[in-house]
Amino acid sequence: QVQLVESGGGSVEAGGSLRLSCGASGTASNSNIFSANTAKWFRQAPGKQREWVALMTPHGPTNYRQSVRDRFTISADDTSNTMYLQMNNLKPEDTAVYFCNVEINMMPYWGPGTQVSVSS
Repeated sequence: QVQLVESGGGSVEAGGSLRLSCGASGTASNSNIFSANTAKWFRQAPGKQREWVALMTPHGPTNYRQSVRDRFTISADDTSNTMYLQMNNLKPEDTAVYFCNVEINMMPYWGPGTQVSVSS
């Protein structure tokens, strides 16, 4: 069993930056959780469907939705089993609850989310 917890959300003005973290915990066999599996960041704005924002694949390239490309960066640290989302030049339309997600043996795991609010 894997537990994910996001942190790092908050309120910033447009143009500001935030770094979200997603910590993973579970059994010892789940080391390198993020680099060994497909891991993603999603977000959900009020009244809208959840949408993927960024993903990383095992030993493969990262990918981003068009609206955040060149502003957001997904990464992971195996030593701490933590995934990050560096968000720069934030815009009001980035306001949402952000969720981390990882698929292990075709089983999806989600964190509870962290709120990001960007004011104009």
